[in-house]
Amino acid sequence: MTNPYVHGYNQREMTRLQDQASTLVELLHADTRYPAGSRVLEAGCGVGAQTVTLARHSPEAEIVSIDISADSVRAAADRVQAAGLNNVQFQQADLFALPFGTASFDHVFVCFVLEHLARPVEALRRLKNLLRPGGTITVIEGDHGSTYFHPDSAAAHQAIQCQVELQRRNGGNAMIGRELYPLLRAAGFAAVGVSPRMVYVDASKPAWVDGFTRKTFTAMIEGVRDAAIGAGISAPDRFDEGIRDLYRTAEPDGVFCYTFFKATAANA
Repeated sequence: MTNPYVHGYNQREMTRLQDQASTLVELLHADTRYPAGSRVLEAGCGVGAQTVTLARHSPEAEIVSIDISADSVRAAADRVQAAGLNNVQFQQADLFALPFGTASFDHVFVCFVLEHLARPVEALRRLKNLLRPGGTITVIEGDHGSTYFHPDSAAAHQAIQCQVELQRRNGGNAMIGRELYPLLRAAGFAAVGVSPRMVYVDASKPAWVDGFTRKTFTAMIEGVRDAAIGAGISAPDRFDEGIRDLYRTAEPDGVFCYTFFKATAANA
């Protein structure tokens, strides 16, 4: 059974995920293409924020997208339909109890999923079992420990740590990006390659200032305010100070950096 999604399933989070996906399309997905006729499993599609890009980039591949949340699956299906795409099938399913046979897929795509799992190696092994020999897996995860910015702020770092701690208590790992290589190797994959994808934002990139610094990262941290205060991880005033300081990095003299990690591997 997967863990509850720490960010919640409200409309604000759905909007944030879409903003994130739109901003990060080229950085994370430009080099992901699947050939015509291939069968691709997207494990953990969420509300379809990545699914639209996946389907557009591989229009002749057959994509099967699954998620444990029925509401998310419905939202994803609506989003793909609105985009005019017809190469995706959706199914509600638990990643740890997948309704597919051995060697059912040519490729597996996993984006921002392992960070929420208490047993990521087990999840990867189950996905490996679904791949045909020679099939590939692509995994993308962030790493909150890679965050740095100007002006620096202890309160902002503490606000970020609130989200890290909440995710840890939920069984996940917000700093899992750095672990993709050993996780994939432990799951038995071969030819593992990992590339860091750094987001660097300053005032010369206004679309990134708005799309990533404000609407993706800071909105994500701001979204855990009530949970962090309710859990006693932060005092309200201190958390709010941290959020103000994160928004401060989006001002004309601000700089924001964050690193995602993208891994590919093969089922030898």
